[in-house]
Formats: sequence, C-alpha cells, structure tokens
Amino acid sequence: MNARRVLRIARWEVGKNTGSIDRRTAAILVGVLVLLAAVAPVLVAANPSPGQGIYRVGVAADDPYYPAVERNPQLRAVEPDAGMVTSGDAELRIEGTRVYVGTSSKAQAALAELRSAVVSYNDYLMRHEPDDAAAFPVSVTLQYLEQDTGTTGGTDTGDGGTGGGAGTTVADGGDGGTSTDGDSGETTPAGSDGGGTDGSTSDGGGGVPALPGGAFGGTQSGTPSSLNPPFPLRSLVLAFAFLLPLNVLIQAYGSSVIDERINRRGEPMLVSPASRGDIVLGKTLPYLVVAAAVTAVIAFAVGGGLPSVLAVLPLAGLFLAATFLGAMLARSYKELTFVTVFVSVPLMAYAFVPAVFTNVHPIAAISPLSIVVQDLEGSRIGVGEFLFATLPVALAAVVCFALGSGVYREEDMFTQRPIPSKVMDALAAPLKNRRRVALWTALFVPFAFIAELFCIAALFVVPESLALPVLLTAIAVVEEAAKSLHVRAGFLRGKFESTRSAALAVGALSGVGFFVGEKLTLITQLVGLPGLELGRAAFGPSGGANPLVVVGFLFAPLLLHTVTASVSALGASRSRRTYLGGFVLAVLLHVGYNLTVVTSLA
Repeated sequence: MNARRVLRIARWEVGKNTGSIDRRTAAILVGVLVLLAAVAPVLVAANPSPGQGIYRVGVAADDPYYPAVERNPQLRAVEPDAGMVTSGDAELRIEGTRVYVGTSSKAQAALAELRSAVVSYNDYLMRHEPDDAAAFPVSVTLQYLEQDTGTTGGTDTGDGGTGGGAGTTVADGGDGGTSTDGDSGETTPAGSDGGGTDGSTSDGGGGVPALPGGAFGGTQSGTPSSLNPPFPLRSLVLAFAFLLPLNVLIQAYGSSVIDERINRRGEPMLVSPASRGDIVLGKTLPYLVVAAAVTAVIAFAVGGGLPSVLAVLPLAGLFLAATFLGAMLARSYKELTFVTVFVSVPLMAYAFVPAVFTNVHPIAAISPLSIVVQDLEGSRIGVGEFLFATLPVALAAVVCFALGSGVYREEDMFTQRPIPSKVMDALAAPLKNRRRVALWTALFVPFAFIAELFCIAALFVVPESLALPVLLTAIAVVEEAAKSLHVRAGFLRGKFESTRSAALAVGALSGVGFFVGEKLTLITQLVGLPGLELGRAAFGPSGGANPLVVVGFLFAPLLLHTVTASVSALGASRSRRTYLGGFVLAVLLHVGYNLTVVTSLA
C-alpha cells in the first residue's frame, strides 16, 4: 500500500464531489446540519415521553381531576360525552367521583395511568405545602449501581442504594389510590376529598416531575411514590442522531462508486500504477474522515466523549463497506437506491433496537450505540464490553471491503452481469488456493456472529418454548451458509477440481476455519450473554462445568463443522440442485446437534 497514492486519490475524490455539488444541494446539506445542531440541545434540555397523549380521557375543565389528567403526558383530556367510552372515542370518562372504563386492554392501561396521575398530582400539591416534613414523612435517595449478577435479591437496607430500594415503609398520606366499584366497569378514585384533587390550590397543573441529576439521570431523590425506573430515552434519541449523517454519507459514497462504472469512467484508475487496495482506501478515506468529524461534533454537542466517537466509527465503516459492496454489484442508480435502503435499514435496526435495553438487559451489549448511551449517561464502560460491541462490526466492515475489492476489476465493473453472478465472483475472487478457504470461512464468522446476535435480540421476548427451536434453526442456517457459499462459488468459477476428494478437503478446511473463528465468540462470557437461556443456546455453556464436559463441548463443534461443511461441499462440487440438497442435509444435522446439546444442558 502506497500512502502517497492513497492520499492523492482521496484528494481527487474530495475535488470531484465538491465540484459536482450545486448550490441547491449545498444549501440542503447545510440546512440538515443546522437542523441537527438545533435539535441536539433541545433533546438535551427536553424530557421526551414515550406514548405521549396515547390515552383519551373525557373530563370537563372544571372537574377536580382535570389538572391531574392535563399534567400527565400519556393522558389526553377531551370533551366528555355520555357514550364516548362505549363507542371507543375515549378510554376513560370521569364524571364527578366516578370513572367509566372501556372493556379493552388499552382502557385498563389508561385506568392504571390515571391512578398514577392522581398519585403524582397529589404529591405535586403536597410539595407546595409549607411544612415539608408533615407532607412527606419519608424521603428516599436512590442511587443506581452496577448490578451484581450473583445476588438473587435486594438487600433491605432502607436507604434505597441497591435492590431497587426495597424494604422502605411509606406512611399513607392520602396518595390517591383507587377503589373498584364492583364489576360494573366503574371505579372511584379514592382520596379525592383529602388528597387535594379539588383543584383549589392548583395552578392548572400537576403530574410527573422531571428526574434530578442532570440531563441523563443517575441519582433520584424524593418520596417513594415519585421514584421511577430509569429509561434512557433521551440518550437513545441522541444516539440515533449519530446515525442520521451516515445515511447521507452512504448515498454520496455509493453514487461516487457507481459513477465510475457508468460509461467506463473509472477505467483510467484501473490502468494506473495504484493497486486496488490503494484505490478503494483512497476513495473511502474522505467519507470516513467526515463521519469521524461529524460524530465528534455531535458527541461534543450532547456531552459525549471519546468512547462515543470510537463506538460509532466501526459502525460508520460497516455502513460504507456494505454500500461499497452494493455499489459494485448494482447495475444502475435505481438498483443502488434499493441496495442502500436494504443496507441502512437492517444496520440501523441492529444498532438501535438492542440499545433500547441499555442498563436493563444484557442483550444491549451487542450494539455499538449501547456504548454511546452509557457514555452519555456517564456509566463505566469495560474494555471487554467495548470490544464485544464494536469488534464484530469492524471485522464485518473489513470483509465487505475485501469482497468489494475482489470485483473491482474490468470484467465485473463495466459489464451488466446479474447480481447473483457478481456475488459469486466476489466470493470466489480471494480463493487463490484451498488454504484460503479456511481463512475466508473464519473471516465470515463476524457476519454469522452478527446475524445470530440479531436473532437473539429479535427472539428474547418470545416465550422460550417457541423461541428456542426457531433460534437453533436460524443459527444452523446462518452458520452453514457462512461455511458453504464461498465454497460453491469456488467450484462454480473453477477454483477447485470437481472431484469427491477435492470437495472433502475443501469442506474440511472450511469447517476447521469456522471452528477457529467461532472461538472468538468466547468474549460473550465477559458481558453475561451466556446467562440468558438463548445466549447459552447460541454460544455454548459458561464456565464451572466438569473438565471432561468442557473438553467435549470444545471439540464436538469441530467435528460438527467439519462434517456439515463436507456434506455441503460435496453438493457444491456438482450442481445447484445437489448443493441445495447438501445444504439442507447439513442444516438438519446441525439442528439435531444443537437440540442434543441444549437438551443435555437442561
């Protein structure tokens, strides 16, 4: 690799793009950046509420409960009507001291939210009492600490430091609970005559107070009824802001790559002394630098630091790498648009959805955005945790760039060959000899790892009896595809002899390569995923088992991967139909092995 050539190509790329942007496009880009800069501080200062105004409550403006409804963000006060609950125009209707409730599950949820609203509003009124000690005899300070997975329950210390603040007894101060009036669909909120819900001391409001402790929480203080579990909504919205500029970058990057394939415009670059690696790196470097600069600016604006930037960079690299590979496969700008959408949506889902469970569930550890959320909240980030979230993404980006570079040649760039044919070319290009099969199978492990993690993230809320068989089948399909697709491409492009001995040799090498790469998933032990039932099914048992059992579980996968990869390779050496048959048989053997292992661990 020649650094001078890389920098020169990068400079040409910057000059080409800046010269092709007209004033209108430049104005739109500046407007988007200004909008992002304006939205970020607002998100820091605001406290967005999920499900705002989701429940409709029919209540008159002069009703004692109107201030409590008006102040709750999830309740929306509407003009009351006698038949609105029956017709479904509202979930609740308040008339005097009676609450009419619909029959739907949403109406029951609205009733629970109304109870919370009354409690919160009563607390709001009592906070305005001159004698705080009389209004709130008990005050709690709750500090969230890192969870100790070895503890089965909270400690009754009374200080709210750990275990969710269990063991604190709160005096009944008329907190506005509700009592049910039989089974007639009506409930009467209790405490309305002594809890201050007549609105006489209200300024028209009441409701859930903001959490103290800065923009992202950390420590809560107040009465027991005012404490709520933390939910990093603002951090997630801000973390999502890191992803928005990446979508703009991949559009420009993909257009630049495919532009060189139209009318053979990129041919002078191919005949230059620069290698394919120099060209690809030089074209990508400006976009990666812009991604790093924008990420650093956003991190600085929202209070993040270096961990946020370092966590987003591998994700930006994967966005660019997948776009580069897609642009090398697409035959037109229309296909490129489909490819960029196909790339961005799953990647954004992989990065964003698991991060919703940051500080709640170990599944969040798979997402680089969970590192961003923890950085914004000031949480401690371990080295193993950081590597677990970013290393698979970074390796996947490297593999995508390598596959795209394999078809960065005249016979693939300037021809209108079908996309499946180009995919086979990309997979077969690096297979110079049989030993390369093991290497590239190991390099495909990050893709399989990411796909399996995404399956766990999608299925961990599903009942275990249903989720486990689906997960085991999905794992088998993903792993067998990672072991056999490039083998099929090698036979299809004449890289290997179509003989039984060659197929068995290539299959064995592919199985060994996958086994070696798979051992990298032992990093999951550092973040607690084997503590999940689905995590144990996907990544094997944790420590503490019998040594003989551990040795068995260590080498049994080697035998499995070798056998199943050989079965697929035998089919791949002949025709598409025999390959599909061998692949299905390999998947069935893999599923049977997985079920046997899970059953033995149960």
